[in-house]
Amino acid sequence: MPRFADRGDAGRRLGAALHHLRGEAPVILALPRGGVPVGAEVARALDAPLDVLLVRKIGAPGNPELGLGAAVEGPEVTVVLDDRLVRIVAPSPGYVEAEIRRQGEEIARRRALYAPARTPIPLVGRCVVLVDDGIATGGTARAALRALRRQGPVRLVLAAPVASPEAAAALRSDADETVFLAMPDDFMAVGAFYGDFRQTGDEEVMQLLREAGARTAGGG
Repeated sequence: MPRFADRGDAGRRLGAALHHLRGEAPVILALPRGGVPVGAEVARALDAPLDVLLVRKIGAPGNPELGLGAAVEGPEVTVVLDDRLVRIVAPSPGYVEAEIRRQGEEIARRRALYAPARTPIPLVGRCVVLVDDGIATGGTARAALRALRRQGPVRLVLAAPVASPEAAAALRSDADETVFLAMPDDFMAVGAFYGDFRQTGDEEVMQLLREAGARTAGGG
């Protein structure tokens, strides 16, 4: 049976599990799109600001689902490559650089869509909580954590309602703390643990970001 009714339910439960961070004035960064409804509830529970962290996979030639690495937004786009996989795939000269440029342009487009007038929150010296709706392989989360670490947070936390045991174990060294409500041995797909796992649309993401911005601006 699903462990969570929907992403809102999962976010409320995750927020309760992260309550010990409330006094650290955390910043909540959600991986879009599915992580945003979860992150919105976490941000509400911790009375924290919410933003998205845009990560774009750098796909292999002819197989875009095979990630050679990822481009992660920040003051400058940070690229995290899987050097071993790049050597195995051996893409043609210039391919990776062209993909990095293309994904950087897509990050800029989505940032303008999601938060056109928002100044990114500086992360130096802050407690940063990276939230997703679930973690299967951990590739995106790993790239995001490594890019965030370069921005100088004092504490870096990875949180998700559900994660595969393999991904959970592999990611612990990339964060100061990991919080997963479930790490089932029978993990097959994130959506299997939700009663309602419908796709999160851009309009919902933008609405949640507006609501979170109004709440933090208004002090409640």
